[in-house]
Amino acid sequence: MTDRRSGLGFDVHPRDETRPLSLGGLLWDDHPGLAGHSDGDVVCHAVADALLGAATLGDLGERFPESDPSLRGIAGTELLRRTALLVRGAGFEPDQCDVVIVADRPAVAPRRGDIRSALARAMTIDRDRVSVKASRPEGLGLSGDGAACLALVVVAARV
Repeated sequence: MTDRRSGLGFDVHPRDETRPLSLGGLLWDDHPGLAGHSDGDVVCHAVADALLGAATLGDLGERFPESDPSLRGIAGTELLRRTALLVRGAGFEPDQCDVVIVADRPAVAPRRGDIRSALARAMTIDRDRVSVKASRPEGLGLSGDGAACLALVVVAARV
């Protein structure tokens, strides 16, 4: 029997009108960005945290601390790529990823396939192993002034 483990990740950032929006490994023209030490990509950050959790390797802040000036403005896809390498180094292979993006804007549906591809490339897994969904907070204030993401990943032990 293969040792399979799951991990859960969550990230949220407020809007920052002075920055471009990075979300799901993509740049979104005509949308305000998200605040953060890196590019603020909540999708990549949530997936990276989920990977670290599945492999019991800590969390994103521990592995890539804000105190490290070399990480200032780093792309979420690069953090995710580095995280997947750490997970592989610990003997696990990323296998599946499911994300829910929570934001009033932008509309995710028109670029869902591109997000799936960007996440798959960063983790070096097949695109058909990545699911992307979106939900609007419907005026509840959950992320009306920013964006959030919940991610679940599955990793398999390499034998």
